Amino acid sequence: MRDGQTPVAGMDEAGRGPLAGPVVAAAVILDPNRIPIGLDDSKRLSHGQREILFDEILAKARAVSFASVAAECIDQINILRASLEAMRRAVCGLHIQPRLALADGRDVPPGLPCAGKAVVKGDQRSQSVAAASIVAKVMRDRMMCGCGQADRRYGFEIHMGYATARHRTAIEMHGASARLHRTSFAPFRLVEEPLENEQLV
Repeated sequence: MRDGQTPVAGMDEAGRGPLAGPVVAAAVILDPNRIPIGLDDSKRLSHGQREILFDEILAKARAVSFASVAAECIDQINILRASLEAMRRAVCGLHIQPRLALADGRDVPPGLPCAGKAVVKGDQRSQSVAAASIVAKVMRDRMMCGCGQADRRYGFEIHMGYATARHRTAIEMHGASARLHRTSFAPFRLVEEPLENEQLV
């Protein structure tokens, strides 16, 4: 803002590591005069804190957008590209076009409609990025709860698609869930390796 780069959008994603479900990104343009108290990296907040801040962000921010990339697309283009594409879509979905978009991490999504800047640990250094991390996490959790209701074999509503012992056991029993599991991830792609050696692609 001091350099005239306003409005500024923060963007972040949730769900790079799970074995199932989409990667979800959000973009948020905060109102400098109505910044919710307590914004932080979503991983450092409890479920209840995220839910309260989510409602505050939607009520007070100038613009909020989120987007997702499904498991099938993640398998086709890899998780890094899928994460960047989700962030790009989220920024493009804002009804106010930002002058600058701050991305959590080391990479700027290609194809942004504005200037972009990568900020390492941005969800701890930028309130806009922290707000985006909360929106992305809450939206993804809600989507995974819906997946859990649609297919009750895996317990998605409990572990959100992460590689918990319960989830791994369900995979061993039932195999992959069509369109929900990321079959390019271990244990699906590298069936000869132990499940503990899961690698992202």
